[in-house]
Amino acid sequence: MWDERVPLHLASPFYDLAGFRIRRDDLRDFETAEVGDVTGKTLLHLQCHIGTDTLSWAHRGAARVVGLDFSGPAVAAARALAADLGYGPERAAFVAGDVYDAAEVVPEPSYDIVYTGLGALCWLPDIRRWAKTAASLVAPGGFLYLAEFHPLTESLDDETGTRIVRDYFARDAQVWDEPGTYADPDAATVHNRSVEWQHTLGDVVSALAAAGLRVEFLHEHDVSLFPRFGNFEVRDGYHRFPAGHPRIPLIYSLKASKS
Repeated sequence: MWDERVPLHLASPFYDLAGFRIRRDDLRDFETAEVGDVTGKTLLHLQCHIGTDTLSWAHRGAARVVGLDFSGPAVAAARALAADLGYGPERAAFVAGDVYDAAEVVPEPSYDIVYTGLGALCWLPDIRRWAKTAASLVAPGGFLYLAEFHPLTESLDDETGTRIVRDYFARDAQVWDEPGTYADPDAATVHNRSVEWQHTLGDVVSALAAAGLRVEFLHEHDVSLFPRFGNFEVRDGYHRFPAGHPRIPLIYSLKASKS
């Protein structure tokens, strides 16, 4: 499924690669504020897809970025994009592999920052195994930074986000068979089966704590990157509830450090 969607994403206005080659930065303002200055740091991006966020950190001064993704075509696209921007593999490297095998696949034993961006954790059945793997790749004195869609949103009705219609604590695999892609919902696709898992906020924080990381902050944000609910409006570059509508957290972010 992901291999098939890579060329669709490369051509889509959603990723706007022509614009990205000029601005070289697709990170969200809260991410850059919370991660801070990355100048001279090494950064590992787990589940990097086509590498736009990974390369954004390089543009912001990271000495070396490494992206990992399980899709071969996505990794090839990320490498090509890095080359287009003038980054050789010594500055921006991309490797193919399962995120659970990251410690055996990535080129360095540890990194100053381990980063995971939005829309990654729902594809993983075992959040504790993920946390243990990610924590093992954080260098002493470094940290993991995670930004993710808030799991509460998956319990609410799709139109207004005001009614609880799904079980927040559901742990079973959710199997979907839907054409298209978030970057192009009308795209004609063949491989449409996907499997997702729900991870509560408590599950994620507890998994990272069990892996030996110290959570420094957990922030919740009232903005989204896509029209998650039918009544969303776009303001200041984000999708939001209309003015006066009761707000809920739509994204959360956390930083967890290693002594």
